[in-house]
Amino acid sequence: MALRNIVTEGDDVLRKHAREVLEINDRIRDITEDMVQTMRAEHGLGLAAPQVGILRRIIVIEMDGQLYRLINPEIVETRGEQFEEEGCLSVPGMIGRVRRPQYVRIKGFSPEGNPVEYEGEGLLAVAFCHECDHLDGILFIDKAEQIHSADQAAEDEE
Repeated sequence: MALRNIVTEGDDVLRKHAREVLEINDRIRDITEDMVQTMRAEHGLGLAAPQVGILRRIIVIEMDGQLYRLINPEIVETRGEQFEEEGCLSVPGMIGRVRRPQYVRIKGFSPEGNPVEYEGEGLLAVAFCHECDHLDGILFIDKAEQIHSADQAAEDEE
């Protein structure tokens, strides 16, 4: 497996609509595993394929010891609302407060080609929405009501 370079804001690939994966094969599985390794190396909670320059509908998230790998993810249900701070590996150094659902149910396929479905609340719901937005060319800064530097946030906490 290989670590991939993270694409940052300003690169056109982040603004494009990712294409559906039509066949889950070894290449797709390799990309998914590369994404997991890259996310871990960068200390991220999630990563979408466009963030590594690949316009395919693939996301990975790791939270509370659980790894979620979804191909062609689709949010099928949301409930409630939360307004929390988010950051992004593709927008380094920036944090913003974004309104997201409190609960999300998402479905897709595993790298083995099996249908999977997950539910998430709180931060996991945020992560599902944030990564799926990447697949549609949307960055958190497009939805954030308050954006500031991560350095400023750290100073405010002191």
